[in-house]
Amino acid sequence: MFIGGVVCLCLAVLIGGSGAWTLARTTGTDVTGQVLRAVAPTQLAAAVMLAAGGTVALVAPARTGLLVLIVCVLGAVGTVAAGSWQGARYAARREAEASCVGSCASCTLSCK
Repeated sequence: MFIGGVVCLCLAVLIGGSGAWTLARTTGTDVTGQVLRAVAPTQLAAAVMLAAGGTVALVAPARTGLLVLIVCVLGAVGTVAAGSWQGARYAARREAEASCVGSCASCTLSCK
């Protein structure tokens, strides 16, 4: 459990640092910068989950630590996946809107 706890804590620092760095940067006007900034809160939430799982893995009995570690890792992965999916949907929507600027005759129903 010691190795799993330390790995989770290291990942929490890396993911949390990445999310905090993204939030600290100035907001970009392009879609990529906006999507990265939108995903940053989910990275911070995943970092908190990983930190909690790593801490419990280090201090709790082995069976409890393993269970909490698994739940926290799955929760963190699910949170980042959901945030990335939402960001991709946003980017696709913005891209579709940008292609319809001007005349909607070429893209009849995709503009709505």
